[in-house]
Amino acid sequence: MKYNISMQRSYILLTLGIWIAVLPYLGFPYFWKNILFSVSGLGLMYVSFLMYKELKHQKKNKKEIFDNFSENGFSEEK
Repeated sequence: MKYNISMQRSYILLTLGIWIAVLPYLGFPYFWKNILFSVSGLGLMYVSFLMYKELKHQKKNKKEIFDNFSENGFSEEK
């Protein structure tokens, strides 16, 4: 399930990036263009912060097995 959530967030980042790249050429008045850029930027910051928090959580919970233990066939799971 976590895989699907990260893929959805990646898709949202891609969509927001395309939206921000196309937005100046859509012909909105300056007032609306400024509001749309601000809302898009805030959304981009929020989604990227969630991805950063998830990555940090994954690194914290990751168990490391060093090469010298794996050669002997020793692991903490046995």
